Amino acid sequence: MPSQFFGLNIASSGLSAYQAALNTTANNISNVKTVGYTRQATNMSSSAALRVHATYGSAGTGVQVDSIKQVRDEYYDTKFWENQSALGLYETKLNYSLQIENFFIDDDTAKGFSTILNNMFNSMDTLKNSPGDVNNRQQFIAQSKNFTTYFNSVAIGLGQIQDSVNEEIKSTVANINSIAEKISILNKQINVIELQGGYANELRDQRAVLVDELSTIVPTSVTEVPVSNSNYPDMRLGSNYYTVKINGQTLVDSYEYNELSCIAREVPVNQSDMEGLYDIVWANTGSTFHAGSEYSAGSLKGLLDVRDGNNAEHFSGKITDISADAITLTDQLSITKIGSMTMPDEGVITIDGADYRYNEFSFTTDKDGNVVSYTFHLEKALTAEQQIKLNGKTAEIGEAVDAKGVPYYMSQMNEFLRSFAQMFNDIMMGKDNLYGDDVDFSFITAKHMVTGKDTTFMNLEGENTYTSSMDCYFKLTCRNVSIDSKCMKDPALISTTANIKDGVDKCEVIEELMKLKSDTIMYRGGGADDFLQCMIADISVDTEESRVFAANYKNVATAIDNQRQSISGVDEDEEALDLVKFQNAYNLSSKMVSVLTEIYDRLILETGV
Repeated sequence: MPSQFFGLNIASSGLSAYQAALNTTANNISNVKTVGYTRQATNMSSSAALRVHATYGSAGTGVQVDSIKQVRDEYYDTKFWENQSALGLYETKLNYSLQIENFFIDDDTAKGFSTILNNMFNSMDTLKNSPGDVNNRQQFIAQSKNFTTYFNSVAIGLGQIQDSVNEEIKSTVANINSIAEKISILNKQINVIELQGGYANELRDQRAVLVDELSTIVPTSVTEVPVSNSNYPDMRLGSNYYTVKINGQTLVDSYEYNELSCIAREVPVNQSDMEGLYDIVWANTGSTFHAGSEYSAGSLKGLLDVRDGNNAEHFSGKITDISADAITLTDQLSITKIGSMTMPDEGVITIDGADYRYNEFSFTTDKDGNVVSYTFHLEKALTAEQQIKLNGKTAEIGEAVDAKGVPYYMSQMNEFLRSFAQMFNDIMMGKDNLYGDDVDFSFITAKHMVTGKDTTFMNLEGENTYTSSMDCYFKLTCRNVSIDSKCMKDPALISTTANIKDGVDKCEVIEELMKLKSDTIMYRGGGADDFLQCMIADISVDTEESRVFAANYKNVATAIDNQRQSISGVDEDEEALDLVKFQNAYNLSSKMVSVLTEIYDRLILETGV
């Protein structure tokens, strides 16, 4: 039989329970503006009934507080993290696309390619009218120098962007490692608290904020599995296994975490790459972390796309002949034009997942000037076993990054310049001009970045074999293109005619050069004046795509976050209603205590029991 004061115990349980509910509501209200805070709820249940061996069977014993837990929906969390990765990717690409776009502006605010090209050909037209005038020659040389300087400046600017992105990649990797460490520490702190029967709500909020931040950088997935007794699987011990994966690979495993590391490349992947670009690897295994893979997302992929994006136009081919110190590729060649070559003089070629250093390469052309074979001369000799294993495999330099980043725009400028310079030099310095074949300089040249020496390009005609160390147009890039110093010092070296005996005013060479502007196909089916249009088309499409997708994913993020906040966020009106509800419940419990007090007072004091 229950005690005479049983009712007071029941009323007291109500007071305690609704006091806890009021405290929880107060905590929610005080954190209404706290970033990352999740609304908490007091979960109650009726206390175990007391069997009284009476006709009514058992008596209720009041209410008890089971827990004070966060109110979260795992579905919306997952959707939010997935969307954040896509948003981080396109926001990053948009930011840098706008920066790249600035280098190709040609309007009233900045003199760009078209203006400079027009000035060069206008000065050429002036020279045509008076070929013997030294001032006209100097003006033409000066405008030609402006033309090459424009490409030098764009190359420097794009190189600075690539360097900046590279440093941002390093800091982003450091941030990932820092987040991983913080999550592993929080996992331990949460388990320590929850093993004792409590719920570490505030610590869980901190962990969720870290995962939100991580999901913007790389695709992130989270699993939380309760730890159970191995002998009694249904018995929960209170702690949890908490695993965080990025790009499908484990970053955090409860109390342990794996770190990423940035390793500077010893040699560039692309001919025009800046030095010291970082590859991302797992610090514990040294294996590559493929953050830039086709199916990845996040701001880190966006950075890698900007830094390494080559529009999937990297070098590759099938090995058809192999020796201890060289490999030859003749099948499935991805680059068959000298102007389109992107590989460095010496670098790393990847075969069957392994890297091999080469210190030089040679190539053979057919009668039409197309490259039909490449031979890479290896730094370290291959064993007989390696030769057998690698023969017939596909070799490649770098990776096919399906994005238009700095390497893509560098390679496009290189391709245009090589074609333009070769045609220009062939007309001005070739056999059909004043000098014939007896010339020891090229008007448009490549200046050695260290010695400052000008390159005299050799003619690349018909079937022949060349090496990467020879002075062919492969050496010419937007970074080193220049006007030969001999012409800069002596304008008389400019050839305007094939036969000086016909008179100083003959200018058939200049007339041929004038055709290069728009009448000669040299780059993507157009003339020289179409180059800027091609570049603007590329960058505009990329920028607009990034802008549209960034806006779309931002709208989706807002919608998902609103849905998530409708469940997890603190609503002031809802909390105000809870205050009234819990206050009334508390007052009723208090009234119950007051009523029972009067009953017990009369029972004890007035009846003399």
